[in-house]
Amino acid sequence: MPLALWALTISAFAIGTTEFVIVGLVPTISEQLSISLPSAGLLVSIYALGVAVGAPVLTALTGKLPRKQLLIGLMALFTAGNLLAWLSPNYETLVVARLLTGLAHGVFFSIGSTIATSLVPKEKAASAIAIMFGGLTVALVTGVPIGTFIGQHFGWRETFLAVSALGAIALISSTVLIPKDIPMRAVASLKDQLKVMTHPRLLIIYAITALGYGGVFTAFTFLAPMMQDLAGYSPAAVSWILLGYGVSVAIGNIWGGKLADRHGAVPALKFIFAALTVLLLVFQFTASSHIGALVTVLIMGIFAFGNVPGLQVYVVQKAEEYTPNAVDVASGLNIAAFNVGIALGSIIGGQTVQRFGLAQTPWIGAVIVAGALLLIYLSGRLDTRCEVAIN
Repeated sequence: MPLALWALTISAFAIGTTEFVIVGLVPTISEQLSISLPSAGLLVSIYALGVAVGAPVLTALTGKLPRKQLLIGLMALFTAGNLLAWLSPNYETLVVARLLTGLAHGVFFSIGSTIATSLVPKEKAASAIAIMFGGLTVALVTGVPIGTFIGQHFGWRETFLAVSALGAIALISSTVLIPKDIPMRAVASLKDQLKVMTHPRLLIIYAITALGYGGVFTAFTFLAPMMQDLAGYSPAAVSWILLGYGVSVAIGNIWGGKLADRHGAVPALKFIFAALTVLLLVFQFTASSHIGALVTVLIMGIFAFGNVPGLQVYVVQKAEEYTPNAVDVASGLNIAAFNVGIALGSIIGGQTVQRFGLAQTPWIGAVIVAGALLLIYLSGRLDTRCEVAIN
């Protein structure tokens, strides 16, 4: 695998840390800013909405910029956003900082996915995406638990200071390792961009992505308070649980990429979404069990992000088939769909916590993921019909 992929992975690690560390900090921010758990959880939604806006809109607006310069600019914006979070005197400023870093995230992953696939043979596309997104999973393994530990012992602001240092390292890595001659796709016309946003086959994939992630984040956003209040773990133990969850996610991400390469995106996604639906239902009954909750969370981690390579390579494949002049935009919209799902999931989870309590989030998440499962079956059937019609 080319060195440029590892530069993307380093940047993804920094971005993944700031995106997911908030999950471990929800109880700490709630306490230190004297706000409710749902309000602290809303910081997950704000970031995700920044990604959702940044991915399609800014990807389209920056289509003519050289890829390396764009990546360096994005990491500079990311670092500045985290420094603003460190300096935030109140909740409102923190919201603005999260929105800024989310904007950088959206463009990074939309162009990163197409860069990754352009650097390797087609048969290794899902694995290349898995390596890049591996930065996110390594962030879950190390960045999130360490960031949670820093927040619990020194304050949440210091966590964002540490993340801004990661952003600076990623900025240097991009400058040194990313080649200048990265191939650029032709800039999509407005007509092609509109086609990407309205094509029925692509809309189905975006819906699958949003529902799949929305279901997971309905429960995952409040994982830290659930493990503390329902399963009876101490705040220090939750940091270790997040570490274990991150290890599971890292395993699942690489395994999910290989599964999609070996069997195809649709069969891999059917299996992963079915397993996630079952595991969330199981978590509904084990969340109040000290051992049962831990075991369920660790197994769930294997599947929670294992769908990322399959979903991203699937949308690139379909975009190349239906909207070949706007593959970057299609990729960006799928990144937006991931984060629309995260935003909706955290909002739905927050409303569930407020009205019915922490214990009711897993089964609601399972219902949402089941919707993604039904849609991937539908999309697979439509693929088969198209192949039959062509032959």
